[in-house]
Amino acid sequence: MNTTVEVLGFAREPAWLPWAVQYFFLIGISTAAFFLSLPGLVWRHPDWRGISRRALLAALVCGLTAPVALLADLHQPGRFLNFYLHPNLGSWMAWGSFFIPLYLLGLIGYAWLCLRPQMADLAKRPSPLAGLYRKLAYGGHDNPSAIKAAALVATLGAFLVLLYTGMEVMVVQARPLWNTAFLPVIFAVTAMTGGIGMTALFEALSGSRQSAPLLNRWLVRGSWLTLVLLTLWLAFGLTGSSPTGADTLAAMGGSFGWQMTGGWLFGSTMLTLWLARNERNSLIMPALLALHGAWLIRWIVFIGGQSLPKMGSASHPYILTLTPDSLLGIVGMAGLCITLYIILTSLIPWDDQANA
Repeated sequence: MNTTVEVLGFAREPAWLPWAVQYFFLIGISTAAFFLSLPGLVWRHPDWRGISRRALLAALVCGLTAPVALLADLHQPGRFLNFYLHPNLGSWMAWGSFFIPLYLLGLIGYAWLCLRPQMADLAKRPSPLAGLYRKLAYGGHDNPSAIKAAALVATLGAFLVLLYTGMEVMVVQARPLWNTAFLPVIFAVTAMTGGIGMTALFEALSGSRQSAPLLNRWLVRGSWLTLVLLTLWLAFGLTGSSPTGADTLAAMGGSFGWQMTGGWLFGSTMLTLWLARNERNSLIMPALLALHGAWLIRWIVFIGGQSLPKMGSASHPYILTLTPDSLLGIVGMAGLCITLYIILTSLIPWDDQANA
């Protein structure tokens, strides 16, 4: 008698490690914070002047840190150079290698033009760095037209980055959690709430509290939109209107871990919404919860999505370890953000009274 044994479970290491989570988290926050800098620095709205300065700081800190996580995720610089040496224009990842420099160069040029008058003022003060400020200021005059032009370049790059980071994941049909039209929109919306959170955190660190009601008002809108999108994805999956959503829910099955994760995601988003609505003068807690939500979405999508089985019923949970591509990498990227924040705030004042 012949016996057939069918093997359906295969244990695989995740292809996208926490480095990917950090990159998508940081670059999303950077683009969102850049958009928050426009009302005060480009359109010169007085209510946004201080907020926009801290938003620009957040955009620089996260934007300059994100490529480090991306290069670490690629494991060697040669893989990044290969995008330029042998471009595959049918790949969203390959297009991202062009969108990222466009955004970052536009952001740096925009930041320099905005900060140039302030650096000219700093050059007039007795300081060992006066000569450096004078060279960086390059005349130091305020040029609104040049700022608008640089902002336009950075805006185009930011939109393209948000588009490619969502589409790059969505096109992977082998992962039903990824292969949904909701994903790019969810990434963009949670990037905006995360950008508001990072800006609010920098507001709190600067000692400014006047902007809390305005930032919390926008955080309420972002939290509501996040809840609506998550509810729609769940409804489409439960009703079968979205085949990939239904496949994802079926793969999760009756997993207690996934139920806890989903409850935590909805609960933390609701808490963010409640705090932003009822504690309008508070900055730190709503900011930290907004950052937590933006991070959690990306962790669930990348790490959780890879733990779901492609075939069979065996899941492959990821466990954090004390290695550079795991917990130490997360701590290291946080340390790099803090270092850049200290450097930038030590060289240039970012308070409301500073000229921009």
